[in-house]
Amino acid sequence: MLCLHFPPLLSKDDFESLRVLGKGSYGKVFLVRHKDTGGDKLYAMKMLRKEHVLNRWRLKLGDPEVLEHVSHPFIVSLHYAFQTPKKLYLVLDYCPGGELFFHLSRAGRFSEGRTRFYTCELLLALEYLHSLNIIFRDLKPENVLLDEHGHAKLTDFGLSKEGICDNFSARTMCGTPEYLAPELLDSKGHGKAVDWYSLGALAYEMLTGLPPYYTQDRNLLFDRIRRAQLQYPQYISAVAKALLQGLLTRQPESRLGGGPEDGAEVRAHSFFATVDWQALYQRVVTPPFKPKVAGAGDVSNFEKEFVDMPLGVSEADGRPGAGVHFDGFTYQGE
Repeated sequence: MLCLHFPPLLSKDDFESLRVLGKGSYGKVFLVRHKDTGGDKLYAMKMLRKEHVLNRWRLKLGDPEVLEHVSHPFIVSLHYAFQTPKKLYLVLDYCPGGELFFHLSRAGRFSEGRTRFYTCELLLALEYLHSLNIIFRDLKPENVLLDEHGHAKLTDFGLSKEGICDNFSARTMCGTPEYLAPELLDSKGHGKAVDWYSLGALAYEMLTGLPPYYTQDRNLLFDRIRRAQLQYPQYISAVAKALLQGLLTRQPESRLGGGPEDGAEVRAHSFFATVDWQALYQRVVTPPFKPKVAGAGDVSNFEKEFVDMPLGVSEADGRPGAGVHFDGFTYQGE
């Protein structure tokens, strides 16, 4: 008789919450320790309230469905996913270097070399996702983490969409305003090219300190994204400006990366002429910046307002959504 042995399903009780790493309208992200590993292995545990997913999330929950099937050096790995009656939990890589936003806000802007390094690693991550017909749709400094060595990792797949192999099949208006491509604003259909626009917007922000067309007036921002002429500071080199202009082209088919070659077209740009792509993928290129990390559980690269918060991992605050079961959400990696 054949006996199959499956590992027992995990729950939040299998993890010890240590600190809060971040907080949003969806819930919190915690630094946690898997109790069975003797304290050696730390993770980031993302908690989502089911009522938020049911009542406010405009799309299907993208994280576990996408992350179960991806493996890339510049994308966070999903290790476990489970749920309680009121909440959803994703257990991911812990990147002690913190968000790219944390470091950019303190530096003001990055050098061209540092910008190139992060842009290259994110380019490879996006190109990989596109090869799987996945679009990311929410590239911004808050969704890029740095590991302890200084390499970038793409995180937060809540707005990603599978099954997109063109520039027009996706229809849902979503994303973060400052990084939205014009075709997304016009709700005429979008696809892979939106990620190349967002990569250009992020590169522009890394070089200048602000996203392109920035204003706090959202209607004016959208009008500028559609019609305004983008200003480039004089300190931006000619080759960097050419890259940004190519990525921020309004027509998706004419945008750098918007054609059938996708990321290969972006990699071929002269801005990346000195890049050894194979060495970069293998992570043997030394990052231009190494975060200060005092130890495995160091949280000094995360905002103090979050890490000083009480843990509060309670099931008592959920209201709508209690008892709703999300089929296919549970995941347990190797």
